Amino acid sequence: MPFPVRLAGCAALLIAMGSTACAPMKTHQGYVIDKELVDSVQPGIDNRESVMQTLGRPTLTSQFNQGEWYYVSRESRNFGYSDPKVREQTTIRVRFDAAGNVAAVDRMNQDLIASVDPYGKTTPTLGRKRSFFSDLFGNIGTVGAPGTGGGGAPGGSGQ
Repeated sequence: MPFPVRLAGCAALLIAMGSTACAPMKTHQGYVIDKELVDSVQPGIDNRESVMQTLGRPTLTSQFNQGEWYYVSRESRNFGYSDPKVREQTTIRVRFDAAGNVAAVDRMNQDLIASVDPYGKTTPTLGRKRSFFSDLFGNIGTVGAPGTGGGGAPGGSGQ
C-alpha cells in the first residue's frame, strides 16, 4: 500500500475520532414529566393513594414527615469528556395535609439548584492540627499513665 494512501487513511481516522468527541451528549435523569398527568392532581380532591396511582413513586420524600413528595426531572448536556451542564431541571412538589390529602402542587425550576464545591483535598475540622509524626508517635508515654485508663488489671493496680 503506498504511503499517501496510508497517510490519508490515518488522517481520516483521526478526524473521525476527533469529531465524535465534539458531538453533544444529551441525558435525562429522574422522573419523566407528563404535563397532563401533573395537571390532573388537584388540591383538596386527591390524596396520597391517588397521587401514587397517577404520578407513581416520588423521587424524594421529606425527611421529617411524609408531608411532601418531590418528583425531579433533569436534562443535561455535555461534550466529550467534559462535566455535564444542567440545561433544564423541573421539580414538582406535592404537599399533603395531616389527613393525607393534597394541599398544594408546586413547580420549581433550576433556580433552586445548589452548587456545592469541595474545599481543597482535606476536610476542615475543629481542633488542633496534627502532623504525620505526631499521629505516629503521639501515644508514647501515655500508655499506662494515671488517668488514661490504660494497662494493668481492673482497678488500675497492675497486680
